[in-house]
Amino acid sequence: MLQIVPSIFAADFVRLGDDVRKVEQAGIQMLHVDIMDGHFVPNFTVGTPITESLRRFTRVKLDHHLMIEDPDTYAPIFIKAGADCVSVHYEVCRNLNRTLHMIQDNGAKAGVVINPATPVPLLQEVLDIADYVLVMSVNPGYGGQAFIPNSLRKVRELARVREERKLGFAIEIDGGVGPENIADVARAGVDWVVAGSSVFQAPDPAAAVREMLHLAADAFSVKV
Repeated sequence: MLQIVPSIFAADFVRLGDDVRKVEQAGIQMLHVDIMDGHFVPNFTVGTPITESLRRFTRVKLDHHLMIEDPDTYAPIFIKAGADCVSVHYEVCRNLNRTLHMIQDNGAKAGVVINPATPVPLLQEVLDIADYVLVMSVNPGYGGQAFIPNSLRKVRELARVREERKLGFAIEIDGGVGPENIADVARAGVDWVVAGSSVFQAPDPAAAVREMLHLAADAFSVKV
């Protein structure tokens, strides 16, 4: 079943607890936490204190996306702080299979992320290790960017490989997803939809989550 995973990157950090409570009312199961180091991407975001605070505040799973150049050092630190899922970029991991196993050995689900210019076939040797694959549908670093349509082709390719090889990884997408394209995203085979601006910048974040879930469910009842 498709999940909406609100990204706190788009939340109001002055009222972060209130914003989290709002989306919890919609029944979300996971929050997305973007970690940026100012090197791999041209932006800098939260550290472990936010993770620790979220972990004390909510029981939903915390999905951490490490947009950093040294995930091997920092993944265990964020897991200790409370991360349940940790994804790392293919583009920075020299020994990707070892990094994924390390995340799992530390008690978290391990994900691998690919940027818009990175092709799916480069992941063939780790798809039996990864718990999930995150397809970036914008170039990472900033919120509010326009969705890159070619991302759906990559999602469909991953879904096909998953079925052919009888693998169990989830497919996640991040960037530019909202009510206008959630149906296409759902039909392509996505399991987890990261939504930032379309949720936390809506007048009613809980209603925004429910609307996207409704639109995703309806997508499967319409023949295309």
